[in-house]
Amino acid sequence: MGGGIQSPAPAEMVLVNGKILTVDANDSVAEAVAISAGKIVAVGTNAQIRARVGAQTRVIDLHGRTATPGLIDGHVHFQATDTLYNLDLTDLAIKRMDDILERVRRQVAILKPGEWVRGRGWDEGKLVEKRAILASDLDKVAPNNPVWLMQASGHYGVANTAALRLAKITRETKAPEAGTIDRDGQGNATGIMRESAASLITTLIPPLTKDQQRTGLLKIIEDFNKEGMTGAKDPGIGPEKWDLYREVLNDNKLTVRVFALWSGGTTLDSARQALARIETLPKPPQSLGDGRLISGGVKLYMDGAVLARTAWSYQEWLKAPNEKDTGNFGYPTIEPEMYKQMIGLLHNAGVHVSTHAIGDRAIDWVVDTYDSALKSNPTRGLRHGIIHASFPTDRALDTMARLQKDYDAGYPEASASFMWWLGDNYPRAVSLENNFRMKPFGAFLKKDVKWTGGSDYTVTPYPARYGLWTSVARKTLTDAMPFGVEQSVDVRAALRSYTIWAARQNFLEDRVGSIEPGKDADIAVWDRDLYTAKTDDLKDMKCELTLFQGKIVYKSPNTPITGEGQ
Repeated sequence: MGGGIQSPAPAEMVLVNGKILTVDANDSVAEAVAISAGKIVAVGTNAQIRARVGAQTRVIDLHGRTATPGLIDGHVHFQATDTLYNLDLTDLAIKRMDDILERVRRQVAILKPGEWVRGRGWDEGKLVEKRAILASDLDKVAPNNPVWLMQASGHYGVANTAALRLAKITRETKAPEAGTIDRDGQGNATGIMRESAASLITTLIPPLTKDQQRTGLLKIIEDFNKEGMTGAKDPGIGPEKWDLYREVLNDNKLTVRVFALWSGGTTLDSARQALARIETLPKPPQSLGDGRLISGGVKLYMDGAVLARTAWSYQEWLKAPNEKDTGNFGYPTIEPEMYKQMIGLLHNAGVHVSTHAIGDRAIDWVVDTYDSALKSNPTRGLRHGIIHASFPTDRALDTMARLQKDYDAGYPEASASFMWWLGDNYPRAVSLENNFRMKPFGAFLKKDVKWTGGSDYTVTPYPARYGLWTSVARKTLTDAMPFGVEQSVDVRAALRSYTIWAARQNFLEDRVGSIEPGKDADIAVWDRDLYTAKTDDLKDMKCELTLFQGKIVYKSPNTPITGEGQ
């Protein structure tokens, strides 16, 4: 019998001649990767990996390109229906109020009287006028069609008079709990509807068809893959969205791993309904479709948003720079004691919860409630999250650090790109002191608090490269820096927030998030080296190749990357 060293089995595919940013525990950098049956089987030098090339091996020459783990969006409303079927008002060519009104006018021209005009993405901070759209503006171009235009934050919007009339909103109409109907000096509705008040309008708008919803889902999957993105945490879904995910999964078209959070509503009854659905499904890390679809837990809301001035804060919001909105501290969207009961119900059932909390008071309430639930029932590993966590107090930071260490819970699920996409408007709502505390990633690192990165699309554009860049640069669209640089982190930490830390918060750290043997081959290849690129070049990096479970799901037509074999 021979005593020689046995050669490794040939791989199905190898990537060679690259710079492989593994994001493993040592932040190792390699040259090549071997893949078989959708799994990474080896990572190493070109020589080590070429030893695994056989007659049927597909050899992908990266020609010096840089590979990372597939990027994961830790908070995204995962659909493209708004872009496909609504007026897209995120276009940066929109500079003035008249630009928005002209788009509404053109839409009205192709509709019948009485048909709805719906749009999303306007931001008064990007307009020359620096003011919100009002019903009186929309009435000039849409007197006979109801209009609803959601603001970029997703927490308020504007209706025209025709829509207000359909909703029977008058001077006497009271705003629903945790909502605001803006009024002029005479008590008339201006058209601006905040938080739950928006539902007075939105519940009247005909829903999109199932085919439209499916088309929107397939479009966002394709778009994610083009941006090197292979994972998503989708918050606040209902049964229809879950059924659509299962349908697309069964059609083998779900090439983005989805960790779905069910909407928990605002009452114990609504939380019980979500729990009843969850208990019929596998709990994470168990999944459907070999790690592609996970019923992850529940999303709750503790407060609103900055630009709506509805986030729950210890300090008053501003009406305009240096002008306080006297008496406006925002407000909780769930009655705080009710929130405690909802968390108790879900936590004791062993369910992961992520709670939207932007204002400092809301964040304190959320982390304190998690702390209390965990002390009463110390279940480790549920990984309860704080969505956005924009302005945490020092005490909240310390609590997060302790919860992560003691219970594997208390993880910020942040959206760095708020600073870029919405940031020019923040000084109109937030004091200078608080803006400097915005998204304190530097403090997270110092206190060993891990966080995840996300876009909150459609609030900001979805490509994760923008979040990576903003985590480092903390710049706005106009290159302003109202948030300072004290809380900046380097690109290595930023990349972890969109890879291994995000994978962990989706209960998938044993499968994805780093390029290591035994993990699924979810890999993105880029036109530049993230670790050496200039900071402002990060937002412009282009994905040239995306692998999902070892299969090519995107290849740029202009890439120099070449392949041989089968």
